Amino acid sequence: MSGDSRDGCSVESERDFYRRLLDLGGKAELEPLLTEALALIVEVTGAAVGYLELYEDDGGEPLYWKGHQCSDADLGAIRTSISRGIIGRAIADGETVETQSARVDPRFGNLGSVRRNAIHAVLCAPVGVPAIGVVYLQGRARSGPFTREDRDRAELFARQLAPLADRLVSRRRDDRVDHTREIRSRFQCAGVVGRSRALADVLHGAALAAPLHVDVLITGPSGTGKSALARVIHGNSPRASGPFVAINCAAIPEALIESELFGAERGAHSTATLRVVGKVAAADGGTLFLDEIAELSAGAQAKLLHLLQAREYHPLGASRAVAADVRIISATNGDLKARVAARQFREDLFYRLQVLPLRMPGLHERRGDIELLVDYFVADTCRRHGLGPLEASAGARFACREAAWPGHVRELAHALEAAAIRAAGERADLILDHHIFVDRRLELAPTDDEGAATFQAATRRFQARYVREALERNDWNVARTGRELGVARSHLYTLLHEYRLKRADG
Repeated sequence: MSGDSRDGCSVESERDFYRRLLDLGGKAELEPLLTEALALIVEVTGAAVGYLELYEDDGGEPLYWKGHQCSDADLGAIRTSISRGIIGRAIADGETVETQSARVDPRFGNLGSVRRNAIHAVLCAPVGVPAIGVVYLQGRARSGPFTREDRDRAELFARQLAPLADRLVSRRRDDRVDHTREIRSRFQCAGVVGRSRALADVLHGAALAAPLHVDVLITGPSGTGKSALARVIHGNSPRASGPFVAINCAAIPEALIESELFGAERGAHSTATLRVVGKVAAADGGTLFLDEIAELSAGAQAKLLHLLQAREYHPLGASRAVAADVRIISATNGDLKARVAARQFREDLFYRLQVLPLRMPGLHERRGDIELLVDYFVADTCRRHGLGPLEASAGARFACREAAWPGHVRELAHALEAAAIRAAGERADLILDHHIFVDRRLELAPTDDEGAATFQAATRRFQARYVREALERNDWNVARTGRELGVARSHLYTLLHEYRLKRADG
């Protein structure tokens, strides 16, 4: 490859490209890596639009797709507008497709997507041998066509990306395997949704703990489902017919936590005007779940340690100990070891609690479960609120999978409940990404800093006009319009909602 390329790429920038390309191979997280990789190849080739698709097998539906600097809505528009013929040829031939103008190229000029979107300069390089994907570069951010050096860089990029893409494809394929099938066949855990390896691992640990007379400590970030796991352990234990009593230690004032846990005799303290039955007594014969156990006061920690060791306790103001037939399952999102080191949590209690520790994985560790969780929470919301049947669109499901969820399963559940309510309020058949990610909703035709419509915005505007004109020709009959456009009625409804198309007199 020449160092003085026709687009002015210097030897120094050429070396920088190689260095950055090699650096990608050292990344641990694959999906952020692909985002960074796509941005790199768009930058060095001067493309206006970059797009990456990966497949599980030849000719199948994309398993993964990513656009460069695209919103979820824009990415959907690109996916429906990019020429399948150009991508199909690159996949079938296993060779880079290059054209200065697909619009006038005899190979592609008659393709509907090329004509509709006036596609000109294109570089489309296959990823892997045989191809498991493509890197698609369209348009030029700077003057002139793609150069020979641009093609060389794109092909080098695709070769470097191939083993990394193969890992992601394998991971996605693995996501579709139900790793929890075996454990679910002998362990009742219907309330825990997912099929990932990470979830299967924690369920295997729970299955070991459930039948034993041991106490369990569940750790993991807030919102991951620790209380649901505690209920599953109880439900599979010899104590399943007994009560399951939960208490959030962080939600009770320090002055009252001991009486809440252990009860109090009348007059034991200023608020005990009557005898108080504590949660330990209420859970007799069953399970007591102590959430946020790191927040226990020093006095309550000492009494809990005595309960765990002697299986008895003293209600406040009582002169006699009371026997306790109760199993303790505790949970925390904090670092108990750090609290022990800081003398904020008793070391002896810490070791007594974690006889069998379990850790609930964060949602980022089980992304393969997100789409299942989406379906579950949407159906649950519709059932509880009587909303009628709703489901999330493919784009919304993909957006959920790609999004960061710092609040984990709890945050996802709340977002989908709100989204289902919004969609039902619009009388929509599908939940779209803008129902879930309200802050991301964009206007139909966003522009760049100079006021010109971006490629993605222009594509969206064209599609909206094209669909509206077809609807008007068919007197807004959706079924007839769908037949004319060659799209399913459900997809046409998706476009109606996505582009906010309404009949003028409707």
